[in-house]
Amino acid sequence: MDIVRDLGAALGCGDASPTYVGPDHHRLAAPVFSVDVLGDARTAHRVIHLLPGGGLIVAANYCTAQGRSLARFLADHGYLVIGTTPREDTLTPDLLGPHCADWGLDGHRADLERVLEAATAVTGLPYELLGHSAGAALALATAAARREDAGLRRVLVLDTTGPYDPRAHPELAARADALTDHFRHQLASGVRTVDPGLKALFARAATAPDAPSGLPRPAGRAGRFTNLALLHYALTHTRDLPGPVNWIYHRAQSSGTHTFGPTPAEDRFTLDHTPLPVWQQAVARLGSGLQPTALLRDLAAIWADRTDVHRIDWPAVRAEVVWLNAELGRGDHDLGARLIRHGGASVDYRVVQGYGHGDVVWSATAERDVWRYLLPR
Repeated sequence: MDIVRDLGAALGCGDASPTYVGPDHHRLAAPVFSVDVLGDARTAHRVIHLLPGGGLIVAANYCTAQGRSLARFLADHGYLVIGTTPREDTLTPDLLGPHCADWGLDGHRADLERVLEAATAVTGLPYELLGHSAGAALALATAAARREDAGLRRVLVLDTTGPYDPRAHPELAARADALTDHFRHQLASGVRTVDPGLKALFARAATAPDAPSGLPRPAGRAGRFTNLALLHYALTHTRDLPGPVNWIYHRAQSSGTHTFGPTPAEDRFTLDHTPLPVWQQAVARLGSGLQPTALLRDLAAIWADRTDVHRIDWPAVRAEVVWLNAELGRGDHDLGARLIRHGGASVDYRVVQGYGHGDVVWSATAERDVWRYLLPR
């Protein structure tokens, strides 16, 4: 508990006491963002910083599970776990100021740098960075910027995309280039946040599961999805739904099936790895669920290798990297990993078969299929 209080003091939490979340789990309300701390600081041998995906928070991304969560898994293996929930979690659509236009990848990295400096000063321990999706891009950008930091030992990447290889996938590189300009134009027109719609999908599925949604079933099938069926289809066939960023998934947020019946009420659907209650619990923990347009712009620029908009110096990553992508999520795109290797760092790059984007953190079998590769060898 002393470590948590000292970290709070270093982060400028003032007189605010840490919130007790559970055994060895406390939350600090730092100015602008919040920080979760898990594990036994007296026995921890290393700190690991958890960075959530776009629109997510630490509690949803890393502390939600059917059994043992990823955060608890790491704490049980001797880490002091420190997770930083980004500042956009507290936004509401009617409270968006012009400052949100600066909340790109560099703005998020500035917040993370404060936490890294405070944690290192308080603990004196070496550390690792673990990110999922947008959080993984933040981890890689931070590692590149901290190339001379001997305290950073490893970067752990869960299902993210570096630059698309323009020779192997010119069509994807071109779409990423157009997406970068799309978000630049959105920002210029005053659109500072994007709502991916997950919270609304889950809310409608919970309150009126059998009611017709606003989306017709595909390929000329009669009728509209029910709210519950649309939720499942959005999770298991993400790429097939409209939305500026859905095409980056090879198929889905979550592995599963959707079989169309003669009528919408006769559709049948399943999830393979992450039970729906786990998804529901994760989404219920979200605050705003909003994603800053500036962050999406910078992510698209990374995928397009638009260094005029945002650049990660890939060969400058000096720490060991473990990069685990999901076959059905971001898929097998290893150019970022290859560029890191060119700088001399060790990179263990793998693609987890049969997993969707969210399954790598929420699957009931992720501990066996994914997380074991995150532990030092």
